[in-house]
Amino acid sequence: MTFFVKDFFVISGILLLLFGGCGFSKPDIPMEKGSVTPGTAVHRGDNTFTLIGEPVSLGQPLPSVPLVDAQSMKDVDLSQEKGKILFLSIVPSIDTKVCEAQTHYLGEEGDELAPLIERITISRDTLFAQKRFAEQAKLTDVRYLSDYKTGEFGKSSGLLMEGLALLARSVIVVDKQGKIRYIQVVPEITHLPDMETAFEKALKLAKEDS
Repeated sequence: MTFFVKDFFVISGILLLLFGGCGFSKPDIPMEKGSVTPGTAVHRGDNTFTLIGEPVSLGQPLPSVPLVDAQSMKDVDLSQEKGKILFLSIVPSIDTKVCEAQTHYLGEEGDELAPLIERITISRDTLFAQKRFAEQAKLTDVRYLSDYKTGEFGKSSGLLMEGLALLARSVIVVDKQGKIRYIQVVPEITHLPDMETAFEKALKLAKEDS
């Protein structure tokens, strides 16, 4: 399945209806404790979205696929970035209410993670949209990577929502050896991940490796 950049502008209008508008305060949005397995399915109310691709699992390395850095506009492969703990906050589209809240939570409440842990937001938004969001939200200390070209990251991790062609809301924590140590895939995509538990897992890893 191929996703073209021009399709983004059509999908973005749908997303605003699916996920709500922008605007952040400490979120009055349910924080989900449960998780589903990559490669299964997630929901929005009564609507079900199958997660397609090769599912990742605990103990495995991240898939070796290119993402594009919104700041440098260069391809990066996170599977090659060993020697540091990575906190991956994965969202469907950064300009929607829940995704915006998740990214603010990462950037503001997640300050305790820096500088030991690199905070990264991944979505299928265009580089322009990610960079604009970072500047307007004053969250430039978070790294923004895009899977906008073909969705290879989503397909290589079992996190691509069939039909929407967007990434499922999730959190992945990767250790210094490049192995996945924590995954939460949010079952109901209008809910936030359990960011506090993910923070604790990442900080525990940092202490173990110090």
